[in-house]
Amino acid sequence: MTRRSLRVRLWIRAAASIAVALIVAGAGLLTLFERHVERRIGSELRVQLNQLAAAIRVAPDGELDLTREPLDPRFGQPLSGFYWQIDDPNRPGLLRSRSLWDGLIALPEDQLDPGAVHAHELAGPGGQTLLVRERLILLRSSGNLVPLRLAVGLDRAELTAARDAFAADMLPYLALIVLVLALATLVQIQTGLAPLEKVRRGVGAIRSGQAPRLTHDYPDELMPLVNEVNALLSARAQAVERARAWTADLAHGLKTPLNALTADAQRLREQGHPTLADDLEQLAQAMRRRVDRELIRARVRSGAKADKARVDVAEAARRLLRTLKRTPEGGRLDWRLELPSEAHAALMPDDLMDLLGNLLENAAKWARTRVWLNVTVGERIEVRVGDDGPGVRSELLSTLGERGLRLDQRKEGTGLGLAIVRDILDAYGGELAFGYTEIGGLMVSVRLPMSGSHSEYMQ
Repeated sequence: MTRRSLRVRLWIRAAASIAVALIVAGAGLLTLFERHVERRIGSELRVQLNQLAAAIRVAPDGELDLTREPLDPRFGQPLSGFYWQIDDPNRPGLLRSRSLWDGLIALPEDQLDPGAVHAHELAGPGGQTLLVRERLILLRSSGNLVPLRLAVGLDRAELTAARDAFAADMLPYLALIVLVLALATLVQIQTGLAPLEKVRRGVGAIRSGQAPRLTHDYPDELMPLVNEVNALLSARAQAVERARAWTADLAHGLKTPLNALTADAQRLREQGHPTLADDLEQLAQAMRRRVDRELIRARVRSGAKADKARVDVAEAARRLLRTLKRTPEGGRLDWRLELPSEAHAALMPDDLMDLLGNLLENAAKWARTRVWLNVTVGERIEVRVGDDGPGVRSELLSTLGERGLRLDQRKEGTGLGLAIVRDILDAYGGELAFGYTEIGGLMVSVRLPMSGSHSEYMQ
């Protein structure tokens, strides 16, 4: 597949879509997880704030202290990342946890209502970044209400570590999602492109003659294309039929003047002009042969039903040889045959007879004493016709079969024989090759589709 492939384009777009979706989903899940954990941390910090507020008291000497310190052991471990602090208006860090060591949480200037809790993200000791919850309480001391700011903070690194651990746990599941989405994309692409493959098989069946047109069992999106193809096929069929009829009419129309020309040649011969009569008769015969070949081409190109084509090559060869042996050229030759009991090819009988007739007549025309005919059956039927004639120079082999080409003007003919063979083989998906016999004569090899397998070679 190339970059122009629709399947490749769909896979590229699907891969890009999956990648974008996973990036968005992964980022979204991490954000949601981080917010959830931050809310849980905030709730825990509020609980610590409430415990801290409940433990504050005024000592007999008028100083503030705690009836009990918060129980979390991290508050007693220096720079543990979990801290508490109490400020009064004149003394920041009036009371603080041992975990702060000799540091303080620098609370911002903030207007607090008593009991309200504010959230901050502040710098902490040791370069830490703290998630802080702050609360204002009013404590009566010596008959006065003293505002106290209570703060509890947690190192944000714990939130980051929890997020990273969640991301690591999430990666295998994202990989599983990628696999599932890739399989779903495969199914979707296969299902989506299946109608196009069905169209391809339908067009192949039309080309091989198994169907006249595309059926109408396609998705709505493809029906405009199917209708256009069917309309094109109908127009083509009409054009081919008109061309075939025109060719046939023209060829049949020429037969009467050619017959008259032959009769004129006979009268010239009777009047004592044999040379002129022979030239005129030879010209008439050449024109008649060309007309006959054009009729063959018109029939071959008219689109015969290949699925109904079936003919026994061996039997056709035997029939042709019985006829050729009764001709002057054929009667003088030694015909050496290797034919199977049967070999059914996917050709119309008339077309096979024309193909074999041209090959055998050409070999008989150039052979000195012998002609070989060999038919073998394998994946395809191979017909080999060789002679012991002068052969063809190697540099001219590739030009054999070109319409009207005659490599030797000493023999009668129009140069149409091998060209007609090529026309028939092109119509049925056959193959033509040239080589040499063991004694140097021309060997023509033809490979024909087996009956029942024609569509395979036409596709």
